[in-house]
Amino acid sequence: VRLQVQNVEKPLYRGTFHCFQSIIKQESAFGLYKGIGSPMMGLTFINALVFGVQGNTLRALGKDTPLNQFLAGSAAGAIQCIICCPMELAKTRMQLQGTGEYKLKTKNYKNSLDCLIKIYRKEGLRGINKGMVSTLIRETPSFGFYFLTYDCMTRYLGCEAEDSYVIPKLLFSGGMSGIVSWLSTYPVDVIKSRLQADGVGGVTQYSGILDCVRKSYHEEGWRVFTRGLTSTLLRAFPVNAATFATVTVFLMYMRSEDNLHECEPGPVIQQPSSL
Repeated sequence: VRLQVQNVEKPLYRGTFHCFQSIIKQESAFGLYKGIGSPMMGLTFINALVFGVQGNTLRALGKDTPLNQFLAGSAAGAIQCIICCPMELAKTRMQLQGTGEYKLKTKNYKNSLDCLIKIYRKEGLRGINKGMVSTLIRETPSFGFYFLTYDCMTRYLGCEAEDSYVIPKLLFSGGMSGIVSWLSTYPVDVIKSRLQADGVGGVTQYSGILDCVRKSYHEEGWRVFTRGLTSTLLRAFPVNAATFATVTVFLMYMRSEDNLHECEPGPVIQQPSSL
């Protein structure tokens, strides 16, 4: 977020690792965890919604084809925006608060919940849903590629329940799914971050998505749309490897013969294998 929204004329950070070092040096290690409350509040619901909607949509579509995997994932991505957008707004505002300060001189928000409450009181529902359209544009195709890549990777690697290497294979498949999904729509994420951060210092720069794209490109060129990509990909692999592997292993356990009489077929993987 900090790399995506920093002023090009007076940049604070030269890149991912310089940003990492600067935050620790200027704000202590706790600076790396600014805004963590928002994801902790929202990610549980987001993941439950995403995997639930994806599985049910895939069953409703009938056949397990690559196109249906993409469509089911896209549906899940679109629906979870109702939680994702306010969550990321709070995260963005919290992460930008007190940039470069060890001890905050002025603290606008106590925590993520306080941030959303204050934004709501000042700007209403429209305020806490700032960046919703750009979030929708990002998440819909992104989750389509997310589930499509995972399905293709698990098929290609031959992920079977009895395979002794199934966990490493699932971790690799999930990590690659995360990377592909972020690469597919990353420029939109830059625009979303800039729109949600707009007005933090009291000055509003952008009137909308197209205005943000036009001004960002005019001032910084095409490279602006890759700002922060390295840090995003470094995060994407382990996070999504853990997410997909955990969900899949849990479903494998729930579908085992001992539990078969208690559970119906679950979502996520609908392929002709023991997985």
